[in-house]
Amino acid sequence: MTTLSERLAIRAPEDIVRVRQIVRTKAAAAGLSIVDQTKIITAASEIARNTLDYGGGGEVEVEGVADQSRVGVRLTFRDQGPGIADVEQALRDDYTTGGGLGLGLGGAKRLCSEFRIDSKPGVGTTVVLARWK
Repeated sequence: MTTLSERLAIRAPEDIVRVRQIVRTKAAAAGLSIVDQTKIITAASEIARNTLDYGGGGEVEVEGVADQSRVGVRLTFRDQGPGIADVEQALRDDYTTGGGLGLGLGGAKRLCSEFRIDSKPGVGTTVVLARWK
């Protein structure tokens, strides 16, 4: 079961702030603890930044979700950028193509209950994150 979702464009750095605000609102509405809210917001911020910096911009769909036994928040980021040639390598700590610390994707994955990447070079990338209560 999914509650209302919101789509946000990610085209500029200020859009990352908007993503964080919407994720915070949805996570609080789902009843996530402050710790779980912080985890999903941090992961969302990282993936939104990657969508902008590496994907050339894109969008995110933020939705409150529920099934028979739990509630949570699911985020689906999409871009039509260059894609990720080797997702497994990109998830490794210390791997970076942009001069950062190389903790972004792997760190975001560790902060989520669910994490999935679908990327095709030359086509783009979709990243799905979820945090459950």
